[in-house]
Amino acid sequence: MFINDCIVSFIAVTCLKLLFVPLYKSTDFEVHRNWMALTYQRPLSKWYFEETSQWTLDYPPFFAWFEYFLSIFAKYFDPKMLRVSNLNYQSLQTVFFMRLSVILSDIVYCYGINRIYNLIKEKKGKFSSKVVNDPWISPEVIFAMLMLWNPGLLLVDHIHFQYNGFLNGFLFISIADILEKKYVRAAFWFSLLINLKHIYLYLAPAYFLFLLKNFCFKNNGKELSMHTFILTNFVKLASVGIITVLTSFGPFIYMGQLSQVFSRLFPVKRGLTHSYWAPNVWALYNFLDRILSYVAQYLKIYTPEELQTCSTRGLVQECEHAILPTISTKITFLLAILSFGPMCWLIFKRPGNFKVFLDSIVLCAFGSFLFGYHVHEKAILLVILPLTLSAVFYKEDAQLYVFLSIVGHFSLFPLLHQEGETPLKIILLLLHVVYMLSSLRDLHRFQTSILSRGKIIYLCGLVVLQIFYSFGAKVLGVEKKLPFLPLMLISTYCAMGVLYAWIMFCHMSLKNSNTQTSKIKTT
Repeated sequence: MFINDCIVSFIAVTCLKLLFVPLYKSTDFEVHRNWMALTYQRPLSKWYFEETSQWTLDYPPFFAWFEYFLSIFAKYFDPKMLRVSNLNYQSLQTVFFMRLSVILSDIVYCYGINRIYNLIKEKKGKFSSKVVNDPWISPEVIFAMLMLWNPGLLLVDHIHFQYNGFLNGFLFISIADILEKKYVRAAFWFSLLINLKHIYLYLAPAYFLFLLKNFCFKNNGKELSMHTFILTNFVKLASVGIITVLTSFGPFIYMGQLSQVFSRLFPVKRGLTHSYWAPNVWALYNFLDRILSYVAQYLKIYTPEELQTCSTRGLVQECEHAILPTISTKITFLLAILSFGPMCWLIFKRPGNFKVFLDSIVLCAFGSFLFGYHVHEKAILLVILPLTLSAVFYKEDAQLYVFLSIVGHFSLFPLLHQEGETPLKIILLLLHVVYMLSSLRDLHRFQTSILSRGKIIYLCGLVVLQIFYSFGAKVLGVEKKLPFLPLMLISTYCAMGVLYAWIMFCHMSLKNSNTQTSKIKTT
């Protein structure tokens, strides 16, 4: 691998990540320390039964093996971190090792981004008519900078603490293979990813339909119904998926523990919304329920005792709504499936178009985020990251990406809730916004502002929300009376922006499906 702008940028951002080592850590730090300890100390048969800590193992087996792999090196830093009974153990050596594990695992992310960077640079994915003379505003450089310096990944992985960069690396390796029409290899990397973290099942419908249509059917140059099904190609894809799943879950199937593993992976008793609401339709639904409950109390239709609900207490549990009907997992699943309609239309309307593939995975991520059950706020990155690739090629996508990137990354701010972190997260987002606006403006040659006046006014509301979150709630005494109000307002306000972005993206994708040819050429 030769040194290029992408590698240099990765080295630079790695230096920044090292400065974050002593900063705030969320409960996810203890989650992953505990998983590392239990996979090291407990036999395989006990991994999904261990419950010394409340943070039980709830990722697929491949990620559990990843934790075990980390434990092999962890014992040389501080063996006490590998004791299951050492709850909330945070020695300096432990903190350094775990932070370092996230930083080093980002090499996978860099590899995925670098592959796409090279494909763009080698003209395997290019602008159809644009000539860019300045290398600093070339699409591959802008793509690498926006991805490697993504503020969401910096905040969530290297301060809050998770391994999203590592996981998304496999996603972009798979996307690079799709770009090169190496479909079997793409299916392998995506299957591996799902068995590392099952949240990526959100994207599975797009992968399944796109690969089915473009690898398992032969275009005879006639109508769609006349395409010939290629059984051997289907068997190749199916074999990759089946072998990967059996390798991951096979030992637990053999031990008769599959139901136990699934009960950990899909805990339906965690409630409709996470303790901090993700900015989706259920945040709007919860907010409306609270407004209606206050109206009902004011009109003396119900007493306060009759309208008690845990939906605004920041708890991870099942909650009943006060006024509106309580939403079940079946309803969220049905709505998510219905939201995949535009994606299905795109794939069957324009097979073989890489732009359609990008739009499809973005639409799947959008629909699952907006309508899914117990969605984590960090899942917005599943929308923003793939959309970044479209933004460097398509002017309309760039406009929507800028808006969604600001809203989505701002919605992650409450994850870092200590006052000392406020300047850092604001600076990271502002730097991202400045580079994003300037680079995409020059790249796409915008004659006017990338953002419309209405979007700018909406984004100004985020400034007001941050001021209220940081200062206003204390000054007005809201913190004691309604401690969850600032979070609720951020979730609800950002949800309106995300919902708008989804509607606009659906409209753009369906409109362009009839006329737009892909500017990114598969090889």
